[in-house]
Formats: sequence, C-alpha cells, structure tokens
Amino acid sequence: MRPILLEVFGFPINSYGASKAAAALIAAYLLAREFRRLGWDPDRAWSIVFTATFTGFAGGKLYYLAEHRDNLTPHSFGTSGFTWYGGLVAGVLTVVLLARRHQLPLGQLAGLTAAPLSFAYAIGRIGCFLSGDGTYGTPSDLPWAMAFPNGTMPTLVPVHPTALYEAVVAIAVGGLLWVMRRRWTPLSLFGVYAILSGAARFLVEEVRINQEVMFGLTQPQLWSLILVAIGIGLLGKGKLTSFRGSALPATAAS
Repeated sequence: MRPILLEVFGFPINSYGASKAAAALIAAYLLAREFRRLGWDPDRAWSIVFTATFTGFAGGKLYYLAEHRDNLTPHSFGTSGFTWYGGLVAGVLTVVLLARRHQLPLGQLAGLTAAPLSFAYAIGRIGCFLSGDGTYGTPSDLPWAMAFPNGTMPTLVPVHPTALYEAVVAIAVGGLLWVMRRRWTPLSLFGVYAILSGAARFLVEEVRINQEVMFGLTQPQLWSLILVAIGIGLLGKGKLTSFRGSALPATAAS
C-alpha cells in the first residue's frame, strides 16, 4: 500500500487526496468534451464538476459525522472519513442548482454526467485502496485477499479488498455508459448508471464490515435500493420519452 504517493520538495502527497483530485480532473475533462460536442460552453463543465466536488466532499463529511455522532474522535474530523451517499446527494443537488442557473436541460446534463461520474468514483476508490483507509471487507482466505499493515487504518488480517472490487466495477460501468452515450436517451443513460452503481454497492456490502440497521440490511444497502429504484424510474421515463419521440415523425407524416 502507498498512503504517501510521493513527496514534492519534502511535502508528502497522499494517495487518498491525489486520487480525489485526479477523479475531479478526469470527470471535468470528459464532461467538457461532451459539452463541446453539443456546442455548449466547456468552461461550464469544469465549473460544474469542481463545484459539485467541493459540495460533495462537504456533504459526504457531514453525513459521516452524523452517522458516527456517538463515537466521534479528533480523527473523525480529519481528511479521511466520508460517506459516498452523502456526497452523492449533495453533488446532485449542486448540479440541479447549477443547471438552472446556466439554463441547461437537466435531463440531458444528467446523461452527460453518468460515465464521468462512474470513472471518477473508480479513481476515488483506487485512492481508498492505496491509502488503506479502512473501507475493507470481512476477513477472507481467498487468493486475492489482502492485509493492509501500512494503511492509514492498518489491519494484519487478510480481508476482501472491497475498494478494489468497486473500482473495477465502476470502470466497467463507466466504459459501458461511454459507449452507450450516443445511442440512449440521457435519462435512460443516467438510469442505467443508477441501477448498476446501486446494485454493485448493494452486493459489495455483503462482504463489507458495516452494521445492519433495518431488515438485515446495512445503511449503504438501503441507499443502494433507493438508487436502484430511482434508476428504474428514470430508465422507464427515458424509454417512454424515446418511444414518443420516435412516434412523432410518423404522426406528422400521416
């Protein structure tokens, strides 16, 4: 593991922070490409991504602190400890507000963000893996199980490298969405992202160390089910929109 990625003039650059910066840069670059393809101002893509990244981190941190309010320590307020769903909610709300401010069609913008968001999540999870931030799975004797003796939250017991699982899946989902982006309606595209991302997190929770809170499910699993349900709704709405749109020329011809 490499909690400290490198040193620049004696200052340590940690892999966790570097991965988050790289995630934002790549997501902004991909979104700006799509903005440029549509004739939109690409500078707005950079602005949207960086603003949503900032508010997403704030939301993720606040959610984490609220989630662990009964056993907070000085370490809890440090640079680690974020809850992804808190960040997702805050980031989505930010994008909605910015879309209205810049008068961008929200549905189309959602579709454009799907693949970049998945790639960014993958890069962020790679940072979690490299830093050994404690987002581990249960102990395992599988050949790829890993110990994290030098992690920011060390463990000497081989465990499921769940951050790596999520990174691999997120890269695959991002690649699929990137290929689909010109063939599917934007709402359908974001719906697919929500379904696949929610399902992936739900499944990885089966080997994560998180407390069950309701119906034998962990809190991330409950959020995952909500995300999948939203994705199904968006996918259905997007397909219906596409069906109506394809019917318009025939109606006009008659």
